[in-house]
Amino acid sequence: MRLHITGNAGSGKTTLAKKLGQALAIPVASLDSVVWKEGWIAASKVERAAGEQQWVIQDNWVIEGVSKTVRDNAEFIVFLDTPRHICFLRCLKRNLPYLFKSRPELPSNCPEIRIILSLTKLIWLFPSLTRPSILKSMEQQKGIVLSKATKLDDLVDKIKVELGASGK
Repeated sequence: MRLHITGNAGSGKTTLAKKLGQALAIPVASLDSVVWKEGWIAASKVERAAGEQQWVIQDNWVIEGVSKTVRDNAEFIVFLDTPRHICFLRCLKRNLPYLFKSRPELPSNCPEIRIILSLTKLIWLFPSLTRPSILKSMEQQKGIVLSKATKLDDLVDKIKVELGASGK
């Protein structure tokens, strides 16, 4: 089972991916680990593509983040279409404890203070720049757009039905 959890920064991708991975007993990966290197240095296109490719060739995964490559290789996409104001609030809550240090899932020397402006811009522009391409991809693939909270058990059941899976 190959699931892609995508959406804006602060939409809940990481939280949902971890819960789905646990519920379905499949490995979870975050695109942040291939997108960023120490000190908030962006990985090159080649490095990012290689990192994504290592994951998508596996049989079972939940990958969270924004990536056309991952979307194209997923059996099911969950798009968290969360309103911007909620994304802003969640990022604020998530990032405040890490203003001057790296979050555990990021490389070292990635304090949030260094990306506040770019993160704000990313969240604000997501509906016009990124959302349309995600929705277009989903026209061709199985998936669900979630704009409000959904019970995890209901989501897992829906994914299993859509993919014809009885277990893992």
